[in-house]
Amino acid sequence: MGGNSVVLVVEDEPLVREIIALALRDAGCEVLEASTGEGALTQLDNHGYRIHALFTDIELGGLLSGWDVADACRSAYPRMRIVYASGRGVDPSRVLSDSRYFRKPYSYTAVIHACALQ
Repeated sequence: MGGNSVVLVVEDEPLVREIIALALRDAGCEVLEASTGEGALTQLDNHGYRIHALFTDIELGGLLSGWDVADACRSAYPRMRIVYASGRGVDPSRVLSDSRYFRKPYSYTAVIHACALQ
């Protein structure tokens, strides 16, 4: 992906977040992390201009879902890559255009490529 790519990883399961963040870092990305949708929006407020891709779980602890986070990211930064993940089925009408969805368990390599390409 390259050392200049910044990915915001939003995942409420600490071990899952740690593993995908490590895989992205190993691929050369800078990774920002959040465990809730609210935390993700704080990262967006502080670093949004630097973030190239959002990788978010859909079901998060807190009031905001991954859908909400993706909507906010795309609204503020229309060219940001959006990549979703969930262990459950999704409502296809909620998936933003030019985004990717992965069902858990997912391939880390596929997620890395989705964050890099779109």
